[in-house]
Order: sequence, then structure tokens, then C-alpha cells
Amino acid sequence: MSKGYRKLGRNSAQRKALLRDLVTDLIINDRIETTLQKAKELQRLADRMVTLGKANTLASRRQAAQMVRFELVNEEGQYAIQKLFSEIAPRYTERKGGYTRVLKLGPRRGDSAMMAIIEFV
Repeated sequence: MSKGYRKLGRNSAQRKALLRDLVTDLIINDRIETTLQKAKELQRLADRMVTLGKANTLASRRQAAQMVRFELVNEEGQYAIQKLFSEIAPRYTERKGGYTRVLKLGPRRGDSAMMAIIEFV
């Protein structure tokens, strides 16, 4: 029976840390390359973050800040959470969902894990 999420071969603390890092990297870089299973799990979180960004309330900022790490995006001192609310979320004001896409790349050379690119649409 499915629990609704992938374990990704990690305990809950490691899985949460991994997904936080991936969400932050996706916000900073707009596209990242990772394994297919991680990309599919990340897609759920990234879409949720954009939805919070579209709400743009204090409560939504606090909820997003619980998931996104405080890392600088550029030299002007803009953080990843600020980029989410000021640049990424306004792009999707007319869109009702599906803010990210996952593109399959093929197997990785070392262990044949399926690789994918996840990016904002």
C-alpha cells in the first residue's frame, strides 16, 4: 500500500533535507538535473511553493520559508524566498497549476539510474 510519497532510500530527516535543498536549487537556477524519482517528488513541492508565492500573504511567506533554505541568489543580497515571491510566482498568475515539467534524459552511466531535468514552465 502506498503512503503517498517516495522514501528515496532515506529516513525522514534526510529526505526532508534533500527535498529542501532541491527546492531551493530549483528556485535559484530555474532548472536542475537529478534522478527521475527525485524530480517527480520535487515537482509536488515546487508546485506547492509557487502556489504559496501566488497567495503572497504573510502566512504563505512563513509556510514557504519553512521549506526553502535561506541562500543568497545574487550579489544584490536577494534570497531564494524573495526570488520565489518577486520573480517566479508573478509569472504564473494566470496559470492554475502545473508550474514545472520533468524531462527524461536516460540512464546515468555509473549506476543506470534514470536521470531527468526538472524546470519551471
